[in-house]
Amino acid sequence: MGLMAINIERALDMTKAPAFTRQHAAKYLQRGFKALLARDLQEASGCAQLVLKYMPELAEAHFLVGLIALDTSDWAAARKAFSSVVNVDKTHAAAWAQLARVLVMTGDYNGADKALAKAVKLGSDDPLVLDVIGTVYTLIGDQDAALEYFDRACAGADSPVFHLNRAKCLVFHGDFNIARDALEKVLSLQPQNTQAHWILSRLQKATDLDHVNNMLDLVEKFQKDSPPTAYLYYGLGKEYEDMEMWPEAFQAYQSGGRVRRAQVNYSEADEIETFKAFEETFTQEWLANAGDGYDTQSPIFIIGQPRTGTTLVERIITARDDVFSAGELQQFGMAVKRMSGAASSGMISADAVRAAGGIDLAELGQAYMDTTRVRRSNLAHFVDKLPVNYLYTPLIAAALPGAKIIHVTRDAMDSCFSSFKQFFADAYFHSYDQGEMARHHVRYRKLMDHYRSVLGDRMIDVAYEDVVADTEGQARRLIDFLELSWQDASLEFHKQKTAVTTASAAQVREKAHSRSVGKWRRFENELAPMTKILSRAGMLNI
Repeated sequence: MGLMAINIERALDMTKAPAFTRQHAAKYLQRGFKALLARDLQEASGCAQLVLKYMPELAEAHFLVGLIALDTSDWAAARKAFSSVVNVDKTHAAAWAQLARVLVMTGDYNGADKALAKAVKLGSDDPLVLDVIGTVYTLIGDQDAALEYFDRACAGADSPVFHLNRAKCLVFHGDFNIARDALEKVLSLQPQNTQAHWILSRLQKATDLDHVNNMLDLVEKFQKDSPPTAYLYYGLGKEYEDMEMWPEAFQAYQSGGRVRRAQVNYSEADEIETFKAFEETFTQEWLANAGDGYDTQSPIFIIGQPRTGTTLVERIITARDDVFSAGELQQFGMAVKRMSGAASSGMISADAVRAAGGIDLAELGQAYMDTTRVRRSNLAHFVDKLPVNYLYTPLIAAALPGAKIIHVTRDAMDSCFSSFKQFFADAYFHSYDQGEMARHHVRYRKLMDHYRSVLGDRMIDVAYEDVVADTEGQARRLIDFLELSWQDASLEFHKQKTAVTTASAAQVREKAHSRSVGKWRRFENELAPMTKILSRAGMLNI
């Protein structure tokens, strides 16, 4: 939630209200913050609005409104509320930090940078403020700065929330032993923290059933299929796989998917319409008449489906001394949405896709380069490895004609099963049901076939199976496509120390291997609904 320590008296002194009004404000704000902690949002909102009715310039009342909006993911209301706080009190570090967080979530990266700089400059020692600053640094991809602030937050307060955020950041850095210690600290303070159990299950190969039994006991303590159990089910699935208990593993993944699917808002019908709009709008004729884009040779886009080897390919490329790993950047899609009038969150609508066909491409390219400036260092090239950018492939090619586009492919069943068994934070909502996952993959492949006919040699396809079978050969092929000279470092990609923020954080610190190729066959009977759909589409390799 990111609730900050408040100083009611300091805030009240900034007003001209009579003494009794200040007393009432203090009373209702304290009541409101207490209600927020208890997740009684109606009570909290009522208290905040009552105070604002009599004291509209009171910073902490606006701050409470902002925290309530965060709890409901109402980003517009949160932005307005935290902006009101800093307009009233420019020294409110907590509000600057929260405003930075909201601006990142809504795609205003330049605004987020400025708000974050304000929060950092104010130099708060409040662990809650430090934790939010660390969270913002994580969101923008600066994991070194994030870890510094999480360390400071944990030093200031023994909170399971702070230790969990620190543990996740340590995983990104590849510091698995220290991350394990941090997770054990979380569980010593909060034994029922299901997310900590899930992350712990991913850090090492299970060799016994001790942690499995611990997680099974926790499942029984929660209400059946309640949201927290999803983490436990995915953790159980992973550890059962480690123990080669295949039926138990699949049952756990299926249970986790069922719980997770009930939590997310996904409309397959809307996705069908959006994909259709992409295919109908971005044609060879459109590209031929698109006009000039923004002139730069810096970006390298790696696109495809998640869990298909995109991180492996990125690490091969960014092991060089002239290519920077910028991570999974949201900026291109956000710029398209903003310029086409689409909502900032969720998949772009079919109407917005059609509108995007008419946007100024040079302006789009410049917007992307402007908003990524602080994310891409001063090296000659940078990699943007957001898989879902595949949706915008023709727009990338037209808006950034000097950019290189690498499309990573993988066997359809391995790809679908790997996503099906993964707990994603806030994306890929189609992945929790076998049928929805398989049908999405068919649509994706059809769309990429279309884009390939539009772009020709502007895009290269690289198969995951080829990369793990012949790493050097495929690495040289990639470097040739990028028109760069060869560096042997590309074959030592697993030795990189830079942070990895994807589910592949552990795997890419090993040499390339083929252990995951064909892994779905362990569950061939259980995956019958998925195989039937992919077989019907001609995408099942027997």
